[in-house]
This record gives sequence, C-alpha cells and structure tokens, in this order.
Amino acid sequence: MSAYKHIGQFRGQAQMSTWLTAIVSNSARMHLRMRPRGAHVSLDQPIGEDQAYTMAEQLSDSRPSPEDDFRSSELHARLKELAAQLSPPLRRAFQLRDLDGLTTSEAANILGVAEGTVKAQLARARAKLRRLMLRPLSKRREMHQR
Repeated sequence: MSAYKHIGQFRGQAQMSTWLTAIVSNSARMHLRMRPRGAHVSLDQPIGEDQAYTMAEQLSDSRPSPEDDFRSSELHARLKELAAQLSPPLRRAFQLRDLDGLTTSEAANILGVAEGTVKAQLARARAKLRRLMLRPLSKRREMHQR
C-alpha cells in the first residue's frame, strides 16, 4: 500500500524491485521500533490451542541425531575396511582427502605429487570403493534371481 501511495516519489535511479525492497525493509524496521520494549516470547511458554507444547519443543535441533551419528561412524568404519583393499597410492590419497578431510593441495604436498595426480588417484579409489560396496548387493540379487 505504501508503494502505491508513494509511486510519485519513485525516481527511476534504481530498479523498481530495489525500491520496493527498500519500502518493505523500512516498514519492517518501523514495525519493530513500535513494539513495546521487553516484548519477547519465552521458549518455555506453552503455545498452540491446547498449549501442550512449548516453543522450544517445536524448534528442530540442527545437530545430527544419534542414529545419524551411528550411521556415519558405521560408514566411516566400512570405508576404512574397504580402503585396505586399495593399492597403497590410492589408499593414501583416499585417506588424506576423504577420511582425514584435507584439501587436494594439502594431500598433494604430503604425498609429494601434483594435485592432478591426487585427483586421478582419488577418482580411481572412489570408483573401486563403489564397486566393492556394491558387490554384496549384486551377489544378493543373483541369489534372489535363482
């Protein structure tokens, strides 16, 4: 409504969307300024019609769940187990890059090779690990097809 009332003040020095965004931002700031001081919502205050929950109970936790942590540790352990089947150069590149979390540049410096070499080794290591991880699934399929 404010934009409609003040359209005559639009000078065309910026895009219309920029001007409208400024109006919305200013309106929101004015609304916040007019709020009484100290007005806040407690996270422990019951909310909703039946007031059965608090705001804190409705907010999602961004941390991984125990199930996510377990799944991640299981996957990490399985990858380390399968990585033992890689050739030493592929295993070292995979360990540094994917398990230890180093950058390609850091891994290349440690290994004493070019970054391109690390990238190639990493691609081969990941492809081999993918095949190793899928092998039990393909054996199961074969057994079910018999």
